[in-house]
Amino acid sequence: MPDNETGTACAACGRELLPTQGRGRPRMYCNATCRSAARRERNRADGPAAPNVNIKLTDSDRHDSLDVMQGTPGATGPEGAGATAGVHRDPPGGEPPLAAIGSARRQSTAAEAALQQAVDRARAAGHSWREIGNVLETSRQAAFQRFGRPVDPRTGAPVSRAVPPGLTDKAITIFGDMAAGRWERACRDFDQIMRSRVNADRLAAGWVRTIGMIGSFERMGEALAFPTEGGTVVDVPLYFEAGERTGRVSFDDDAKVVGLFIRPAST
Repeated sequence: MPDNETGTACAACGRELLPTQGRGRPRMYCNATCRSAARRERNRADGPAAPNVNIKLTDSDRHDSLDVMQGTPGATGPEGAGATAGVHRDPPGGEPPLAAIGSARRQSTAAEAALQQAVDRARAAGHSWREIGNVLETSRQAAFQRFGRPVDPRTGAPVSRAVPPGLTDKAITIFGDMAAGRWERACRDFDQIMRSRVNADRLAAGWVRTIGMIGSFERMGEALAFPTEGGTVVDVPLYFEAGERTGRVSFDDDAKVVGLFIRPAST
């Protein structure tokens, strides 16, 4: 099988793919979320399908309108050129663009509520978080963080898991910069203590050690963010050619990086 070198745009969201080298099929998507979005779009193009819990999966807000926009009139061709020039055209026989966004948002909210109910029923029937995670194509921890209902044993009140917006994207960007060799950029959000302990050279050396053990970097998975005492932690699955790791970024309340680790993959 020939060597492939990739570095083009993601076929789902359009973001630039990180350059990688290795044997196998060329990468088309930047992560599992975009791959799932593309699959859902193909299912819609093929016609109505039977309900499937994986098809109902959604990601963060930035992907809410992705499936609606991919392949619709106005995305490419003459209609797309008109939109770029500031001319707003309604899809023939369809809703105006802003109304379509509202409809898509309502459908996404309804699908998320249905998925939560399905997970609740599965838990009530005795299924483990590992089983649920397998169906959702994610880890048991990610499934629990998204759909679990933890209760504070001291008060009986639900435990809050809200995290500041934007930190998940920031963590993904850090590991993207590392994979692309942009070491100085990867360090730009470090707090003063982190900067005194970890510079660009040390960051690069740690990344090279990881590659030496499990091969070249291939892709990232769906990130998971959760609150901690005094900040937020974001775990990012990292896939290499001969193994997996979990990249962890710890943020303080000011969104500064106070910890950065590459750990054995969580399951």
